[in-house]
Formats: sequence, C-alpha cells, structure tokens
Amino acid sequence: MDAILYTTNTGSAEHYAKLLAHETGLPAYSLAEAKKSVVSGAEIIYLGWIMAGSVKGYADAAKRYKICAVCGVGMSKTGTLTDNVRNKTAISANIPVFTLQGNFDVKKLHGIYRPMMEIMVKATGKNLSAKENRTPEEDDMLDMMLHGGERVKAENLKAVLDWYNTQK
Repeated sequence: MDAILYTTNTGSAEHYAKLLAHETGLPAYSLAEAKKSVVSGAEIIYLGWIMAGSVKGYADAAKRYKICAVCGVGMSKTGTLTDNVRNKTAISANIPVFTLQGNFDVKKLHGIYRPMMEIMVKATGKNLSAKENRTPEEDDMLDMMLHGGERVKAENLKAVLDWYNTQK
C-alpha cells in the first residue's frame, strides 16, 4: 500500500487519516494534494465524509488510484451502515468498507451542506426528541445533533488496522 487519501468537510476524515497514518506509517494526503504527490495507479486507503449515505470523493479517487479499502466518516456509530454506504457509493464487493463516527458541528460545514444539515437536524432532532423508546444509538445521535460532539477516537480504527495488518 502506498498512501492514505482523504476528502473532508469539517475535519473528521482528515483527523482519522492522520491517526491511521501514524499507526501504519503510510503518508496521508488530501485528495487534492495527492494529485501532485501520489502517482496515478497507486494503492491507497481512501477516507471520505458521508453525505446522504455516500462517501464523498470516492468516485474521483477511484478514477485515479487503486482503492484497497474505504472508510466513510459520518454521524452514525462506528461499524454501522456499511452495506448502505457500499451500495450508495457503488463500491465493489471486493473492497472492504469501514464506517467511522466523526465529530459533528453544523457550524463547521461548508457551502450548501450547512443549510441542508440545519434542516435535517431540526426535522430529525424533533422526531427523535418525541420518540419514547429511543435506542442508545438514537440517544447518541440526538445528543450529537443538539450539542455537537467529538467522536473521532483512535480506537474507532481498530477494524481498519486489523484489516491493514492482514494485508502486509
């Protein structure tokens, strides 16, 4: 494997990429930086933020590099919704997909994503608040929507690192 590449909106995918780089010894680059620093066809681990179930930047990265694994960074708990992310992003079955819970602060979102998420947070937050028998995951999601939250943790990379260590 040659590098870790990422696309980020609020910094969570970049934070995970740097943690993963530290653990693996691979260099980490934003997808924009990689176009100057990483040769076309290089084997990479790709990290991108999840929007509407799809990993942003994946299609662009797949056109240029050989993607060995994909990590989608979103609001949901680490390790959940992997089949949904695979299907929405059109990631082939032979590429491992990992999901990582990122941080959430609607104020850090850029462009159209900020008003979109403000609307989503208002609607979903209202529905979750009214729900009587919330699961622990729903409680966590509601807390993150209402109060923001730091969810990037090195231990969330365990499954990715376990997979990586079997590839050597």
